[in-house]
Formats: sequence, C-alpha cells, structure tokens
Amino acid sequence: MRIAIDGPAASGKGTIAKGLAKTFNLPHLDTGLLYRAVGLTVRDVPELNFEEEAIAAARSIDPSQLDPEKLGRAKVAKLASRVARIPKVREALRDYQVNFANQPGGAVLDGRDIGTTICPDAEVKIFVTASPETRARRRADQMASQGYDIGYDEMLRQIESRDEADRNNPAGAFYVADEAHLLDTSQLDIEAALRAAIAIVNQAMAGQPGSE
Repeated sequence: MRIAIDGPAASGKGTIAKGLAKTFNLPHLDTGLLYRAVGLTVRDVPELNFEEEAIAAARSIDPSQLDPEKLGRAKVAKLASRVARIPKVREALRDYQVNFANQPGGAVLDGRDIGTTICPDAEVKIFVTASPETRARRRADQMASQGYDIGYDEMLRQIESRDEADRNNPAGAFYVADEAHLLDTSQLDIEAALRAAIAIVNQAMAGQPGSE
C-alpha cells in the first residue's frame, strides 16, 4: 500500500504521515528532508557553481544524511526552497523517492508533489491543508519551543511567502492530485487529524479490488 501525503508548510502532513506509517507498519519518507540535505550540502558554494554542485549533491544523496533534527532548522528550510527550484535537482531526487515508494509492501511519503508526480498511482492520496493563520500559529509555537523568538505576524508573512513560492515554482509547483482526499486540519488537533487520516486510508483500501 502506497500512501501519498501532500500539503503546504505547517499543515500537519509530516506528523500525520508518521502516524499513518506507524499505524499501518509502513516505512516513511519525509521528502522535504531530501531537499534540505541538498541545500545544506551546498550552503557555502559560490553562485557561479551553485546549480552544478546542487545537482551533484542530489544525485549522490545518502539516507544517512536525512537527520530530521539537524535538517529541521528554519535556515535549512530556506536552503531547501532554493535548490528545489532547480529542475535537475528535482529530477535526481525523484528517482530516490520513486524507488522508496515502490519498495515491496509499500510506503508512506509526504511532500508537495507526491500524489501528482512521485507516486500518481498511489492507492491512497491525501492533501492536508489548514488556513495560513492556523499554520502560522503552529509554526510560531514550534519555533518558540526550540528557542527561536519569531512572532506570529512574521511567521504568517513567511508562510504566505512560502505558499506563493510553491505555487509559482516552475520546477514543481504543487497541486491537489486527482482522486486525493482533502483533509483540512484547521480545527483539528493532531489526534483528531490522525484519526481522520486513518479513516480515509481504511475507506480507500476497502474500495480497492480484492479487498472483500
């Protein structure tokens, strides 16, 4: 069973994906970590060589580089956005993601183009969303818990800017995939959001051929 989870920043997709992976005993890949790892690798590369080095880093990505704690910093997210706009970086990382998705038994992947580009034939597709205001509040609280004093207004500005960049990214703007289930978490805590996602998966799998 392949489960594709997409959605904007701070929508809750990563936490939901982890919960689904645990519930259904599937491997999980946060595809955003791939871009963060590449961005971190080339953070000090001069502009003249930046694209070439970013492509090389993407082609040699190693699972040992995908440390959520190390890659979860706000500065790394900005680096990820920069390399994600390079078509050949996305092409190189696409192979990694497709292989992960198609491993025996299936997997859970979360990102921005999983249901549309990486795994368009996934058995279950969920697009997780929430209002910009809700996402800004969540991310500001998260950053505060990590010792970063970023106010709500600034975080909302960053969220809206990131949304705009994602929508207009010529290398891979994200859209709601065909047949994706929309899950709005604006009014849900994580437990309720995960329950809703589990219900979506169970319902979708019940409708698959051979499920009876």
